[in-house]
This record gives sequence, C-alpha cells and structure tokens, in this order.
Amino acid sequence: MVRLHVKRGDESQFLLEAACSARLAELAPLVARIYNGRLKVQRLCAEMQELAEHGVYLPLNMQGLTDEQIEELKLKDEWAEKCVPSGGSVFKKDEIGRRNGHAPNEKMQQVIRKTIEEAKALISRKQVQANVCVNLEMVKDALDQLRGAVMIVYPMGLPPHDPVRMELEDKEDLSGTHAGLEVIEESEAQLWWAGKELKETKLLSDYVGRNEKTTIIVKIQKKGQGAPGREPLISHEEQKQMMLYYYKKQEELKAGIRLSEENPGGALQGSKSLLDGLLLTLARAEGQLSIVSPRKHTTDDFTTDTKSPALVCVWLFCMTAHLARNRMLAVSYHVHHHSASRKNCCE
Repeated sequence: MVRLHVKRGDESQFLLEAACSARLAELAPLVARIYNGRLKVQRLCAEMQELAEHGVYLPLNMQGLTDEQIEELKLKDEWAEKCVPSGGSVFKKDEIGRRNGHAPNEKMQQVIRKTIEEAKALISRKQVQANVCVNLEMVKDALDQLRGAVMIVYPMGLPPHDPVRMELEDKEDLSGTHAGLEVIEESEAQLWWAGKELKETKLLSDYVGRNEKTTIIVKIQKKGQGAPGREPLISHEEQKQMMLYYYKKQEELKAGIRLSEENPGGALQGSKSLLDGLLLTLARAEGQLSIVSPRKHTTDDFTTDTKSPALVCVWLFCMTAHLARNRMLAVSYHVHHHSASRKNCCE
C-alpha cells in the first residue's frame, strides 16, 4: 500500500494508505471525506466543551440579551425544561450569552471531557508523528463516541437549534464562517504531488509507479486555486539546527580573530588551522546542500528554490571565513616580513 501524507498548505493533516491501482477519481473524494470528517470532529468537540460548561443553546431571539431585556420582552426558553442533563444541573452563567447556563453536574462534565479527549486523539495530527494511518472508519468512531456521550448526559435530547445536535444530524450551517472556508467539497477536491496535479482520469500508479512501499506527500485543496506551495528543501527543525551550528562556528571564528589581533605571532598558527578546518567543513556542507562556492559566486547565483534563510546564512558564513582567512594570511606576511627586515638590519 502506498502511504499518503496528506497536507493542507504546509500543515500535516493525516496519513492514509491506498493501493497503487487506486483510481484518483475515487481517491480524491475519499481524502476530502476524511479531511472534512476531521474538521467536523474538531467543531463538535469545541461545541461540546461549551455544552459541558454552560448547558444547552438558547433560542436565537434570546442570545446576547441581558436578563432584564429578556424579562422586558417577555421571552421564554421553551427547551430549558425539556433538555435537562442527567443528575441535575449546576448554574454557570455564559458571559457570551449563547447558552442558558444550566450546565451538567461535575460527573457528567467529566464524561463529556473524557470523550472529547478520546475523539481528538483518534484524529489528531500527532498520529502522523506516531506513523499511524487514519481512515474513514476512525473518523466515524470518533463521531459515534461523541454522539454516545451526548445521549448519556442529555437523554431527553438537545434543542433543534443547538450546534451540537445540528452537527450530529449533519444539518450544520457554516455559511459566512471561517469553518466554512476550511471545508472542501468532495466534488471540488484536488490532489497535488511534487508540483503536479493528480488527474482524476489516471491511476495512482501512473504517478508513483508500482512500488507499494512508497510514501509521498500530497496536498489537498479546492479546484481552481492553482498549484500549492512546494515543500521546503529542509524542515523547519533542520533549519534551526543548521543556523545554530553555524552561529556557534561563527563565534569561534570571531574569538580566533580577536586572539590573533592581541597576539599575532603566538595565535597565528592556531587561528590559521581553525580557519582551514572551518573552510573544509563548509566545503563539505556546500556539497551536501548543493550551494555554490563563495570564492566564485554571489548570492545572485542561488536559485529561487534554494534561497532559504538557512542556506544564505551558510553562504555568508563561508564568505566571512574566507575573508578572515585572507586577513590572517596578510597578517602572517606582515609578521614574517617585519621579522626579516629586523634580521637584515641587525646584520
């Protein structure tokens, strides 16, 4: 099975296994279904957290009003007496004014919170780091767990306008919200790999070959949005480690230069050896990172793909080391020339 590392932009979403013979016309909607299912679980968990803390949703005509305004307008929440949590309720006012404040007791709150944690763990992005693949069944299991917790705490059900109930019944209205922008309809889903659009008329093997042990990074987005950004040459963590390494080397180089200025004769040989070692290390780094030599080129010779902050930092450090080495050679010439002049004068 080919392993797909699905991303949205630069953020990892989940791992999915698919056969090489899978038709992309079926694979793209499947990826979109899992992607949207994970978003649904996340929205549901957020609303259930509010449900556990402040009770059920108020009718739309009562939301955001103060108690005095509700009394003055003679409004009444007809669902407050019907939708009572198991074991009674504890009043905790909702400062936003969206829920009635009659929260479940502590025991029932723990049921909801524990279920939320388990559901989030099933579809978490940490599953990518743990090398665990997510499938549609896992998403359905997470939704079923959340549905069961709601039925335990609210056996009489929730109001029809409550977002938790609307999510569970697939009646949510996300129009005009940020959450709605994140959703990708199955008919609009498009997969990209290595800067190429995976055409729906082809098979997965037409792009990745028939090696079932292949792992590829695919990016999902809506049709018509163009090609997504390419993957960086090095990861963010590798970039941090590289810049830290060359910063330490640069500090060592500065210390060597200061020592040579204070004692040119005694520190000269050690500083030259240090610089030669640094240049050798950087030359090897140039070969591994495919960057150009500082003696022959400038930063303008970098391609767009390789002009990252880490590589430019390496290049600048190479230039610094090279110039410092030339300076040390000049100091060496001056010291030896001065010694020779004094010797000739003495003779």
